[in-house]
Amino acid sequence: MTADPQAVQPINEIVATWTPTQADFDAFADLSGDDNPIHVDPAFSARTRFGRTVSHGMLLYSRVWALLGARHPGRRHAMQSLMFPNPAYAGEELAIRFSASAREGNAEAITIEISRTADAKVVLSGQCRLEEIR
Repeated sequence: MTADPQAVQPINEIVATWTPTQADFDAFADLSGDDNPIHVDPAFSARTRFGRTVSHGMLLYSRVWALLGARHPGRRHAMQSLMFPNPAYAGEELAIRFSASAREGNAEAITIEISRTADAKVVLSGQCRLEEIR
């Protein structure tokens, strides 16, 4: 998607969609060391309340950070506050949305939301603050 990286996007505009795979979960587990079976073991996960593997929360945020970096070059990540109210599953499309919620000096607060497109359940909500690198 080509867009002005400085443009403020309303939270209801989808910035990107992404369908994570089990291979994504497995690769993130290898990279991060978080090999909790809820993320990487389909047989184990089938016996949980989720019924299947679920994404690592920080895998979701890693995707967000890549999009933010592309949309806001020359800024560094100063903080984040995240909640994961519902699971994200392999093979289910996710919609990623951003909006600028406040600007103070060289910092900008960005509101983030990722939801499952099938049922609109939010899987990540939060804010981060980006600062211009000086």
